[in-house]
Amino acid sequence: MTTRRVSEAARAIALQLLEERGRGAVLVGVARVDAALEHLLQAAMSPAASKDDGLFLPERPLGSIGAKVALASRLGLIDEAVERALHALRKLRNAFAHSAESASLSDPVHHSRLEAIYAEARANPLWAPLETALAAQPASDTGSLDPTLRDYILLITILVAFLEATAQQLRPYQPPVVMGLGGVTTAIR
Repeated sequence: MTTRRVSEAARAIALQLLEERGRGAVLVGVARVDAALEHLLQAAMSPAASKDDGLFLPERPLGSIGAKVALASRLGLIDEAVERALHALRKLRNAFAHSAESASLSDPVHHSRLEAIYAEARANPLWAPLETALAAQPASDTGSLDPTLRDYILLITILVAFLEATAQQLRPYQPPVVMGLGGVTTAIR
């Protein structure tokens, strides 16, 4: 995927998230990251023997974002900074999904959880142009874009865009040997 296509995809994601506010932005954003992470893993795996193997369904081995993050990390598909970001988003999503009260990204516990991750993400070359694009958007009915929501949208956008770009560059893993009932054989390439 070219840098231009990554940039265009990122802009589309950011604009979609602008339509959300509060709890909705967090839940939709993490759902987008979860889907992109699943796509990354699928790109690295051999295709399933049948379409209904359910590996990524809830209550299955890779049905949670935590399991997907752990596997992507162990396979070396994501670095430590991305792993930290994904775990922080998982915790944020859980807090927002299970809160009976109105949760906000500016709450101290959520803000502190994300601030270090935002600092690392600001080094991404898409951060500044996307920030400019978001700033150019007209104010919504609820007013101008809150800086905490802006930073969250930028983080989600960058993660999704680069997870998808990475997935497009992968080929399914082909092990050098395969174990069968007849013994171990060299894989045919």
